[in-house]
Order: sequence, then structure tokens, then C-alpha cells
Amino acid sequence: MKILVFGSLNIDHVYQVDHFVRPGETMASLDLRLFCGGKGLNQSIAFAKSGHKTYHAGAVGAGDSDMLIEMLKKAGVCTEFIRKKEGPSGHAIIQTTPEGENSILLYGGANRRLTREDVDFVLGHFSQGDVLVLQNEINEIPYIMEKAKAAGMRIVLNPSPADESILGLPLGDADYMILNEVEGEVISGVSRSDEEGILSALMGRFPDTRVVLTLGRKGSAYGYQDKVCRQPIYEVKTVDTTGAGDTFTGYFMSSILRGRSVEEALKTASMAAALAVSRSGASSSIPTWSEVEDFENQGG
Repeated sequence: MKILVFGSLNIDHVYQVDHFVRPGETMASLDLRLFCGGKGLNQSIAFAKSGHKTYHAGAVGAGDSDMLIEMLKKAGVCTEFIRKKEGPSGHAIIQTTPEGENSILLYGGANRRLTREDVDFVLGHFSQGDVLVLQNEINEIPYIMEKAKAAGMRIVLNPSPADESILGLPLGDADYMILNEVEGEVISGVSRSDEEGILSALMGRFPDTRVVLTLGRKGSAYGYQDKVCRQPIYEVKTVDTTGAGDTFTGYFMSSILRGRSVEEALKTASMAAALAVSRSGASSSIPTWSEVEDFENQGG
């Protein structure tokens, strides 16, 4: 079994601010730091740090991507399926507040310049039983899902960000759908304040998909067929929530692929996410498997 994360690679510009910039407001930031990010890159690193051999596929700019590829390699991710394109890599403008909340503006860059020939080349190296992990920050996702499904790969979809394109994806082809309440509202049509309603609606609409709903401080929930279970968060001092959801995704699926129960997987993913939010940055905040085990041994 091989794990392929087909997703975005971004250079994150993280500005520390007192509050999110309001319309018409000009405000000085308290700090600026550069990080490697993108939901795809973060999830690849989460899988690799949790102990799985992980391949990343995607696209970067020819002139500004060295730090992205080096970060993946340093984490142990295989990078031979990353294509270099003319123009800039994707990037994000991220505001973070003293409370640890974040606001993110994305520019797709090379992430949006994948071709079907790129997809065919990458997926030609994977087969039945391998795992494909996707988000919604690259182009050609419907084609990627179609080809992966035909090859017998297991599909894990994190439909984020949930923009107008999300409802055009073959969502029912996902074996696992991992999403937050905002994305759940877009896909289910149920208000984000009704978490149980979102989970129930998604389970009814996608009966062959295992749904994992992350709910911020309210924890997480899982639903599939007649099984529903929930997991609270682990309380830590929040420094930066950027990348927490990607850490959760990587560690939940890593636990499932190790043969752990859903309940165990939710617990492990919640501990990993707690460690991530207690640190600055996205990819740089993702813990190793041994750090998660230490956190558990210390009683969370």
C-alpha cells in the first residue's frame, strides 16, 4: 500500500495582528514570518511524521519552490511527482490574532496549472489498494478522482476550501470525507450551528462514505451507516490554529491505516491537532508520532 497526497504547496506569509483587518482599514502587523504550507504539503508532512511512506504530487513555480521541496524532503516525503511550472508557486496571506485564530487569503499559482497529462503520469505509478488524499486547492480534481476510482485506489477527500466548485466534485466517490462545519454547511445545506444535522445529512447523502466532521473547540464526530461517535478536544494554550485540520486529517487516516479503531483514530488525531495548535506555523507545527505518544503518556 502506498499513500499519495495530490495537493497544494504554498509559501505562507503569516502576519501577527491585533485583530483581522476590517474593510477600509490600514493596519500595521506586529510580526511577519514565512512558512511552507498548503493543505497538501501539510497533510503529506503529517502522514510522513506519523510514520507512513508518503508521496506528494502537485506543482510549484520554477523559481521560488526550493524551500517547499526541501521541507517535504526533510520530513521524509517522496517528491519525485512534483512538477515545476512557469510562474510563481501558490502562496497564502495569513493573519493570526493573539487568540490563535487565523484568516487566510489564497493565491493558487502553480497549484492551478496541473494538466491531465501530469495526472496520468502520476497515477500511472499507483494501483488498487493505494490511498489517494485530496483537498480543494488544485485543479483537475474531478479527473483525478475519476482516474483514481477506476484504478481501485481508496480516496480520502478534505473538501477545503468549500468554494463554488465543491458541489461539482464526485463527492460520493470518496471513501473518507474529512471536513469542518463550514464545509459541511456548504455541502449539506444545513446550518453550521447544527452539527448533528450536518453529520446526519452527509451520512444520508453519501451512504458509502465515512464522514469525519471537525468542530473546533467542540471536538470531532464520525458517522458511517449505523455508527456515530464523538471525540472532545484536548485543552492546550492555543498559539496558532493554522494547519491543525491538516494535522488531524493526517493522523486520523494514519491511525486507520495502522488498523486502529475509529475511536482510537479520533483520539490520536485530536491529540496531534492539540500539539499543532500549541505551536507557530503550519507544517512546522506538525508533531511526530513519538511526540503524540508522549503527549498521551503524560495524560494529554
